[in-house]
Amino acid sequence: MKQKLSSISVKSFILVFLVACSFNIFPVSDDIQLGKQVKQEIDNDPNQFPILNNAAARSYLQNMINQIIMSPKIKYRKEFAYKVEIIKDDKTINAFCTPGGYIYVYTGLLKKLDNEAALAGVLGHEIAHAENRHSTQRMTKQYGASVLTNVVLGNEAGQLEQLGANLLTGVALLKNSRDDELEADEDSFHYLESTKWYPGGIKFFFEKIMTNKSSSIFQELLSTHPMPQDRLDQINKLIKESNTTGATKGDNLFRARYQEFLKSL
Repeated sequence: MKQKLSSISVKSFILVFLVACSFNIFPVSDDIQLGKQVKQEIDNDPNQFPILNNAAARSYLQNMINQIIMSPKIKYRKEFAYKVEIIKDDKTINAFCTPGGYIYVYTGLLKKLDNEAALAGVLGHEIAHAENRHSTQRMTKQYGASVLTNVVLGNEAGQLEQLGANLLTGVALLKNSRDDELEADEDSFHYLESTKWYPGGIKFFFEKIMTNKSSSIFQELLSTHPMPQDRLDQINKLIKESNTTGATKGDNLFRARYQEFLKSL
């Protein structure tokens, strides 16, 4: 009984601690390993994740990612994979990034974008989820109290590794919180400030979604990427406060080049 009460007490304390602060019980090495395992799960399930066999299209996105991660604000450029694959599914308007930087973009999303700057904003957003380690941070909040209780009490020291393995099938698509989305949006904007793309390009995608948010085709995206008006407001605020010259119909949107890319899908 004494041990049971002690366990409850420790668990309650840890739960309060986890809620009260931004904390991640997973080391960066776990993000890397989780990403590799999730990638393997995806590779082994072509029915759910049909990878597009189009080297030129994949290279187009990969080259964009390679430029974005050269931002001085990227912390895990060397540690994380930052590799992209395109999932052939025109009915799904979505993208996600695993821990450790494996990025997946659906053809449905690519075909809803109008210009390259908007795609750069989406890719930067997914990179930011990896950089901020949002997946393992959410796992910490959801399961951390039980794991840390066992570690503190010296019970089942290997539970953390097993917990990660059990979550592999769902970790890539865990719903992002509003705060996670706002943070990823802001970081994406700043990553793009050091590139050739208009850093506020993602706003064009936001505007399209807000205009059509009642449409069923956007419902899956909205279920994993909350889209409140304040996300659009934040981007507009960042644009106003920055030294950005503003969106134009010229070079920094790369609209014509993007339309040519879409023809290859």
